[in-house]
Amino acid sequence: MKKVLIVEDDKDIVALLDIHLKDLECTTDKAYNGRDGLNLALANTYDLIILDIMLPNMDGMEICRRIRAKEVKTPILMLTAKSEEIDKILGLEMGADDYMTKPFSVREFIARVKAIFRRMEMFQTNIQTN
Repeated sequence: MKKVLIVEDDKDIVALLDIHLKDLECTTDKAYNGRDGLNLALANTYDLIILDIMLPNMDGMEICRRIRAKEVKTPILMLTAKSEEIDKILGLEMGADDYMTKPFSVREFIARVKAIFRRMEMFQTNIQTN
């Protein structure tokens, strides 16, 4: 079973993501502000971190930067209302593996999560065979 951290301050979005991640046989931890999200991300091992940018206490860009500074390799999917090209570029440059804007399609979200998991499994298989 995969373990996912959701860092999002909108409880309705968290509930929606949680439902669909459970359909993918994932367990979830949830943080509703940046500081708690960073603490969970650094204290636990996850298969995926879903990260909003506009959060109380610490923004998602800073969380992403700090996670990568600690050399945590967990894939990060930014899911945010910030839709300008510069925001997308900055998120990816900070170390996010994927970037989706709100409002979002649940089907596209699921497809992206599955793609991230496939890439992780292929990467782990390559490491084990080499």
